[in-house]
Amino acid sequence: MKKMPPRRQRLYFIIFSMILVAVALSIILYAFDEHIEYFKTPTDLKIANYEGKKIRLGGLVKEGSFHKVSEDCICYSFIVTDLESDVEVQYNKTLPGLFREGQGVIATGKISASGVFEASQVLAKHDENYMPPEVYEALKANGYKK
Repeated sequence: MKKMPPRRQRLYFIIFSMILVAVALSIILYAFDEHIEYFKTPTDLKIANYEGKKIRLGGLVKEGSFHKVSEDCICYSFIVTDLESDVEVQYNKTLPGLFREGQGVIATGKISASGVFEASQVLAKHDENYMPPEVYEALKANGYKK
């Protein structure tokens, strides 16, 4: 058997290394995509299809929209608005103590096929002067005044 010239060995090594790096990079990017939570407003959800993706929905809890779905369970429904569009949110856990209508909220979850946002976590602002920066900027663009 003839020995391969060093130049050809280097070429094979470089090609093999590039393939290895490409495979590793694609695995890393796939893992990141599974765990990234995109921040969106109700208007963003109306524009594009995010069905099944884990996202963070931010906005204000619409006045008069909050109600308990059933007396038998801890199931709540409310509407999150950015003063331009509205999204119905359903949540099956205990809400934070500071949760109120008309105040800022961030909900983490997924959109169902019916267009309802099924929240797995709801965060309410911690005092009357605070609102998450992303929520405030989105609301300010639609005419909200603090």
